[in-house]
Amino acid sequence: MSKKLSEMSLEELWQLFPIFLVEHQNCWAEFYEEELTFLQSIMPNNLVEKINHIGSTAIKTIWTKPIVDILVEVSQDCNIRDLKEILINHGYLCMSEEEKRISLNKGYTDKGFQEKVYHLHLRYLGDNDELYFRDYLNENPNVAKEYEKLKLELWKKFEHNRDGYTNSKTEFIRLYTSKAKEKYKNRY
Repeated sequence: MSKKLSEMSLEELWQLFPIFLVEHQNCWAEFYEEELTFLQSIMPNNLVEKINHIGSTAIKTIWTKPIVDILVEVSQDCNIRDLKEILINHGYLCMSEEEKRISLNKGYTDKGFQEKVYHLHLRYLGDNDELYFRDYLNENPNVAKEYEKLKLELWKKFEHNRDGYTNSKTEFIRLYTSKAKEKYKNRY
């Protein structure tokens, strides 16, 4: 009998769920729309302010992990832990939790990835740097290709080290998020 995901060490999880990249697929926009409809059906409308497709699957020209990232921004008077419980009761797993941020996932099993995999980022309204980064890369294809090149270089080096992969992209993401926030002042 295999271990439950909650019983696995970080290293075991990284072996089961390695980093791998694929060419952009149009179905990711459809996966997002399906999950958006689902989320809208289970989450109270009066607490959810905005839901957006973020992450590299929302950038139309680059290789990426086939994981659809979704940013859910909630009102300041919302208790995000209540929403976390709703999401857990509807198939999401909590990945990490801070005071003002919760990350959940869906599509991970004790046998590996399912066809549709989601990372949901639950945040308060305005905590949305990823929207700026997404827009900047979609509107600047040369920068998007630089990001793709970085990701491809990091892929094999950090295939079984998700933290190393993520941390190695941080400087690039910060640089272009800053440029985007300057260019798109008050867009979000």
